Amino acid sequence: MSEKVSDYRYELPPGLIASRPAERRDASRMLVLHRATGRIEHRMFRDFPSFLREGDLVALNDSRVIKARLLATNPDIEVFLLENLGGTRWKCLVKPGRKMRQGVEVEIAGTSARVEEVLPGGERVVVFREAPDLVRHGHMPLPPYFKRGADSADDERYQTVYAKNPGSVAAPTAGLHFTPEVLAKIPHAFLTLHVGGGTFLPVKSETVAGHEMHEETYSIGQETAAALNSAKRIVAVGTTVARVLESQPPGPIGAVSGRTAIFIHPPYEFRHTGALLTNFHLPESTLLMLVSAIAGREKILEAYAEAIRERYRFYSYGDCMLIL
Repeated sequence: MSEKVSDYRYELPPGLIASRPAERRDASRMLVLHRATGRIEHRMFRDFPSFLREGDLVALNDSRVIKARLLATNPDIEVFLLENLGGTRWKCLVKPGRKMRQGVEVEIAGTSARVEEVLPGGERVVVFREAPDLVRHGHMPLPPYFKRGADSADDERYQTVYAKNPGSVAAPTAGLHFTPEVLAKIPHAFLTLHVGGGTFLPVKSETVAGHEMHEETYSIGQETAAALNSAKRIVAVGTTVARVLESQPPGPIGAVSGRTAIFIHPPYEFRHTGALLTNFHLPESTLLMLVSAIAGREKILEAYAEAIRERYRFYSYGDCMLIL
C-alpha cells in the first residue's frame, strides 16, 4: 500500500496538457487498460461501445456546469461560486481576500454582493441582493492549468451533451467525449453529482491519510436505481460517478439524495463499480489515487508513462482511459 502522496507523482511534459478540446468529441484517443493482465490497447473513443458486454450499464453524471466565475465592476475582485446555500446565499472563493472582508459589499453580475461570513478555510458566505444572472454575467470556470479565460466555444464544449441539472463548478470531464450518436448505441442511465471547487485543490498533506476530502451533493433517481440493480456490470463514466456509486452501502442501490466526502484510494475494494472510463489526472491528485484503487498504483503509473510516450493529451480537454 502506498501511504505517501509522493508515490502518486509523475512527470508530464507541459506540451501534453490539452487547453482546447478535440475537433470532434468522439475523436479523442482512448487507452484501454486490462486490469487482470496489465495489457494496454491504443484505441479511439468511438470504439468504446465495442468494449461493452451483455448486461452492462453505462452510468453517467448529468450535472450541468454553471458559469460560476464572476468579475466585479472593480476588475481586481473575483467571486467564484462554490455552492448555493439557499436563496441568494452562496459559499464562494474570492480574490483578493484582503478586499473581501466581512461586511464588504461589491457591485457584481448586475447586482450587489455582501460578505456575510468568512469561513475557517478562507471561503466566504456571500449574500447577493438578487440572484445573479449567470448566463449573462458569468464565465465558465475553466481549470487553472488552462492558463486562459473561457470563450464562447467553452460554453458548449466544457459541458456534456447530456448535461441537465445545473450545479457543478467543474465539468465531469470523462463525459465530454460522448455524442448523441454514441449514447444511442449503449445502455445507459444518469445520476447526478455536482462537482465542487475542491476538485481544483491540491493534496497538501504528505500522507494520503492526512488529506481531508471535500464534500459534494448527489442524487440517484428511482429509475436509475432500478437500472443499476439490474445490471451485471456497471461501467462508471468518470470519477464522479464512481464516488456516488461507492458512497452507497453494499447490496441493492436505492433512490437517494445526499452528500458525500468519500475518499477512494488504495487499498479500497470497490462494491458497485465494475469498470471505469476516465480522463488522465493531475499528479498527486485524489483522482489519480481513485483510479489507482481500481487498477493498482503500479499499473496506473505504467499506463500513464505509456500515454506520455504515445503523446496522449492530458486533463479536462484531453484523451481518455478505459479501465476494464
